[in-house]
Amino acid sequence: MPVSVYSSRGGYTSPRAFVHGLPATVVQHAELLDRRLGSDVAPATGTPGQWRDRAVRVAALYDIHANAPALEAVLAELEVEMPDVIVVGGDVASGPLPRETLDLLAALPGDVRFVRGNSDRMLLQFLEGTRVPDPAPAPDDAWVVDQLRPRDGDLLRTFAGNIKLVIDDIGATLFCHGSPSSDEKIITALTPERRLADSVEGFGACVVCGHTHVQFDRTAGGTRIVNAGSVGMPYEDRGPGAYWVLLGPDVELRRTRYDIDGAAKRIRGSSWPGAGDFAAENVLTVPSGREAARYFEELAAEQEGL
Repeated sequence: MPVSVYSSRGGYTSPRAFVHGLPATVVQHAELLDRRLGSDVAPATGTPGQWRDRAVRVAALYDIHANAPALEAVLAELEVEMPDVIVVGGDVASGPLPRETLDLLAALPGDVRFVRGNSDRMLLQFLEGTRVPDPAPAPDDAWVVDQLRPRDGDLLRTFAGNIKLVIDDIGATLFCHGSPSSDEKIITALTPERRLADSVEGFGACVVCGHTHVQFDRTAGGTRIVNAGSVGMPYEDRGPGAYWVLLGPDVELRRTRYDIDGAAKRIRGSSWPGAGDFAAENVLTVPSGREAARYFEELAAEQEGL
């Protein structure tokens, strides 16, 4: 785990984060990535030729992190785009507006599929008593758990480890949170090609992931790997917005602009302990995608002992 201290702004920070010029919220996210909760995601089974579910166009919405205003803006855009399937890629409720966010997701019509993220799994562990949130170093976790209603836990329990679809003109596509084998594994635009190819080999023509909140579209070992970015907590050099991906017939990395001033006001009205920093550092402005990718790639190397 990276060395960190509590900053005067009320969030975790670290010497490495200062080097990369990243705000406290990115380091808090990195602390979560580095908790190593013990992933229970089973590797995807069946060869791509055996995958039966087909779709023409798929919208992939990842890492919403309870930013309900950002989600509302993307859902309004989807009413125009009308995809066949919506895949929600995990980490939906850990953030300032969990009830509003979960209500929006529960009310979605049509074919909606959910992938479980590491934060979703952690919340379920808290709800089921297999893990206890520690309010001292992580007051955000305890607050979110207190907000969740029985129906919210029921929704989270429906999330799957991976989703498999055959998308027209793209082919067999696996949707996961971190990697096909783990909801915690870090994959970035900077991950060395050999290591990346080993992570996705045998999982179809395309793998869609999230977890690190930075969009990318690259190929390794003949597999296309797409990070959908983050709807609610992006790290992007294009600036504020809600980031997601539309698949079919090609891959479109999308950015939806929304009323960030109004969103920041709503978020600051939340009693979530990190609301002020979140509004300032992930809504009104967003961290650098390039620097975040470098930071997370260094963390991945530490995790894997490289």
